Amino acid sequence: MSKVIAHSLFTEFDINLFKAGKHYKLYEKFGSHITTVKGIEGTYFAVWAPSAKEVSVIGDFNFWNDGEHQLNVRWDSSGIWEGFIPHIGKGNSI
Repeated sequence: MSKVIAHSLFTEFDINLFKAGKHYKLYEKFGSHITTVKGIEGTYFAVWAPSAKEVSVIGDFNFWNDGEHQLNVRWDSSGIWEGFIPHIGKGNSI
């Protein structure tokens, strides 16, 4: 399994707003966002999947293998799965 780095764009305030149904800029948090973490370029992913047992990002970069890049479920019972995948970005098919 390839490494997905634990990284979050969500603050505790974001999670409180999300749980209250009052977060009006979730597009800034969910989905995919090209970013740099610890000097490494890559893409951050986040989805809401409260009933999922596991969530993976698949694409041409991992030969469409569903177990290669598993996201991490948040510890706060929000149902959010997230993670940062190094060295993928614009131009990769996801």
